[in-house]
Amino acid sequence: MSRPADEPPSPADVAGAFHVAAVRRDGDTVRYFGDPLVPPDAVVDELAPLFARRGFDLRLERQSATGTTDGGHDLVSAPSQPYALVAEPATTGHDGVPWLNVALLLATIGSALYVGASSWYYIPVTEQPLRVFEAWPFVAAMLGVLGIHELGHYAAARYYGVDVTLPYFIPFPSLLGTLGAVINIRGQIPDRRALFDIGVAGPLAGLVATVVVTVVGLTLEPITVPQSVLNGGAEYAFRFHDPLLMQGLQGFVEFVGWGVEYGPNEAVHPVVFAGWAGMFFTFLNLLPVGQLDGGHIVRAIVGQRQETIAAAVPGALFALAGFLYLTRDAPPIGFGVWSLWAFWGLFSTGLAYAGPARPTVDEPLDRRRTLLGVATFALGIACFTPVPFEIVLA
Repeated sequence: MSRPADEPPSPADVAGAFHVAAVRRDGDTVRYFGDPLVPPDAVVDELAPLFARRGFDLRLERQSATGTTDGGHDLVSAPSQPYALVAEPATTGHDGVPWLNVALLLATIGSALYVGASSWYYIPVTEQPLRVFEAWPFVAAMLGVLGIHELGHYAAARYYGVDVTLPYFIPFPSLLGTLGAVINIRGQIPDRRALFDIGVAGPLAGLVATVVVTVVGLTLEPITVPQSVLNGGAEYAFRFHDPLLMQGLQGFVEFVGWGVEYGPNEAVHPVVFAGWAGMFFTFLNLLPVGQLDGGHIVRAIVGQRQETIAAAVPGALFALAGFLYLTRDAPPIGFGVWSLWAFWGLFSTGLAYAGPARPTVDEPLDRRRTLLGVATFALGIACFTPVPFEIVLA
């Protein structure tokens, strides 16, 4: 939803940062064609406050040789200037209640409550349905980690004036109770700096939440596993393996004396598993392909060479799947962990084919952000284990 805008700034108002050769108005959208007088990635930073006071969002587009801008607008008849400042009435938020987001969130809460209660708290939900709410710590931890990750993207996108949706949670009534959450970036990303900040904000915010959730979970009293489960109440079971980050946090909790004692019939609190899931999702999101977070970060750092890196990702995942298929015993039911990486190999092939996000101004990234990107990928590797889980006889 946009609010009524005042008259847009005149060419003289922007003369300190942008030389205007011509102005075109299309409805409420105003385009100033000309040349930046400061580095292109600084034009919007300098002029955005001026336009915001008049009720406009601002972005910079670069005109291609075909007569269209990188933003995709038809400007064949426009003056032959390399850049266009595009001012549009500012958005004030979402039109009404985002019912789809709310419905998916409620469905995911219900799905996670059911899975958490039945699978991780060992509650007989069919016999005692109201006890499903005892799984609320697991649900709060799981959706908190996912939500904070996506809200990191959302906050960074809104900071740069990029149109973006609220998170869409994905319910899935098995294992985790959810397949994660996504946001949809609908606006044009102005430059590599914005692309990097939007891409990196999610993993870093999510990892902070993951670390907090994991440490808290490791200090909670363990869950008692019912004797019926220990006596073979299920034919098969999942055995989860911890990545380096989880092992490090376990060592930290023990070192500071916050750890708990586990009896022979006890398991870690389900909140710990929410932290494990946060690490797993972080690693997958940091794969440097397409429009995953890792793809955004690498595209911002290396530019168009990101597509070469992305092309190698499916091959690496298929190689890992093949190695695990050949070297590990066959699971008691049809599919082993190799199938997980085979699926992601196929999925990343589609993402690589679709290509990365393309910022309007494609100028190199600064050294500070480049180093932060490298550090973020190092944290992602700490969230990786080649065998995150395996299926074993119960």
